[in-house]
Amino acid sequence: MLDKKAVDVQVLHVAPLTSVADYLVIGSAESDRQTRAIADYIDGMLSRSGQRPLSIEGTSSGQWVLLDFGDVVAHIFRQDTRSHYALERLWSDATQLPLPEEAPAPVAVPKRRIVVRKAAAHKTV
Repeated sequence: MLDKKAVDVQVLHVAPLTSVADYLVIGSAESDRQTRAIADYIDGMLSRSGQRPLSIEGTSSGQWVLLDFGDVVAHIFRQDTRSHYALERLWSDATQLPLPEEAPAPVAVPKRRIVVRKAAAHKTV
């Protein structure tokens, strides 16, 4: 999700609370188009690794897309829709897992310039 600029991404461990899934991944997007793009990206990345979704819902409207991978269910909301449904409040007893820190941007190391000077031609008489 973070690769497609999802905001406020949370991973909730809900296994002790429900048999529906072990984890909920929740993220927000700024538009319907971005919501669908994030969902397409997740589906594509996991499908390439052999993890096909059991179900995908909400791609036609783009306000709330749900991807069900069995043990993991991903919810991608448009920001206003997310605040309306407030899944974090519904699952407030779930343990929130920390996201891996974003890799720091690589520091540009200036390349060393190698200066090659031609030797002066010496005339011999």
